[in-house]
Parts: sequence; structure tokens; C-alpha cells
Amino acid sequence: MRDLRGDITNVWRFASRLAPPVGEGRSIMFIAARSGEGTSSIAASFALIAARQAEKATWLVDLDFHRNGAIAAFQNGFADDVGRPGRVFDASLRQEQIYALGAPHEQRDARLLTVRQIEREKLLVTKFRVEQLQEADQVRYRTSPSWWRALRKASDWTIVDAPALERSPAGLAMASQQDGVILVVEADHTSPEQLAIAQREIITHGGSVLGAVINKVGGETRFIERLGL
Repeated sequence: MRDLRGDITNVWRFASRLAPPVGEGRSIMFIAARSGEGTSSIAASFALIAARQAEKATWLVDLDFHRNGAIAAFQNGFADDVGRPGRVFDASLRQEQIYALGAPHEQRDARLLTVRQIEREKLLVTKFRVEQLQEADQVRYRTSPSWWRALRKASDWTIVDAPALERSPAGLAMASQQDGVILVVEADHTSPEQLAIAQREIITHGGSVLGAVINKVGGETRFIERLGL
């Protein structure tokens, strides 16, 4: 994961113009059609920018429960001027969770989603306790609107780092709960046809596609507000 804050200022300016619901924070998802597009780098960098502008907390929600790449990146010092993760807190928000364990007819109740505040930042990053899973557990994603509403009331910004569409349905399950979805595309990697399919899938699941970040364009990023597909 790389610190891209210097390259995504245009993305921040665009997203910060979104008007949040009265008394609630904004929620933005970053997602790619294919793996390896740089989604996590952009999401974490955006979350750091948002945290330093926020009055209340900013949450970085990592939907890749089995990898927990976001919290690992902060533990490894992905940005030079940023502290390490601190205390662990329960992230259930006393609401129905955004995941379920077991088959629909035989669910096991467990609070496995946690959050850790980054030292000296108004930023909290989620971690799923995958080590607590039992051998027979199957993790399913649930939309859980009440959880997202509670998070909006507790934060100025929620930044969602979703795994690629080719690998996981997590982003599609949560797309309807976001103010907008920004697609991440590596230059010369994802075709316009794949981008169009991703856009249609997100819209079909109730999401609103704001645009796309074209990553690794001469070592930088470029934002297109309207896809024009």
C-alpha cells in the first residue's frame, strides 16, 4: 500500500462537495472491477485527508474481512507522518452487524468487527477478528442500514475500502448505503467494457457511481467525474 495523498487532492475536492444528510456524516466507497488496481492505497490516503479535515471521527471500513489489509498497512507505517493503531474497540455500534456467521437458518452470534484509532489522528480503522472464526463458520455480508446510520451519526466521514468485484460481493452488498461509489482503475489494466459492467452492477444494487480514479497514470492519479460510458 502506498501513500497517495499528494496525488488525490482533486478526488478530495470533488467528494468534499457532497452534501451530507442533516446531522450525519458522508459515506464514500472505493472499489475496483479487478484486483490490484490500487483501491486500498487510495481509500487509506483519502481517509487520512478526511480525518485531518474532520471535527468528529473518520472511519476507514475495510470490507476485506479475511485479509484486513488496511489495519496491517497502518501497523507497518504506510505513511511516514502517521502513528500506529492504538486501542481496540468494539465496532458493533449496538446495531445489526454488516456480516452474519453460518447458514441463514443457523446463525452464530459473534461480535468480530473491531476498530482501532490511529495515534494522533481522528481516524479509526476496522479489523475483523478472523482468528476467532470457527472452522465451520461461513461469513456472509449483510446490508444492515441501521449500522450505517449509526456510523454516520458518530462520524464526519466513512471511507469504505471494498475488495474487487471479481473477488467478492461485499461492495455490492453495501453500495446502497453510500452517498456515492468511486471506481478505481489502473491505467491500461481494466478495459472500458469491464468498467461499464462494474458501473451497471453497482447501480443495479442501489449504488450511485460518482466517477472513476484512473490510477498509475505517469505515477499519479487522475479523476474523471463523469464516466461517460
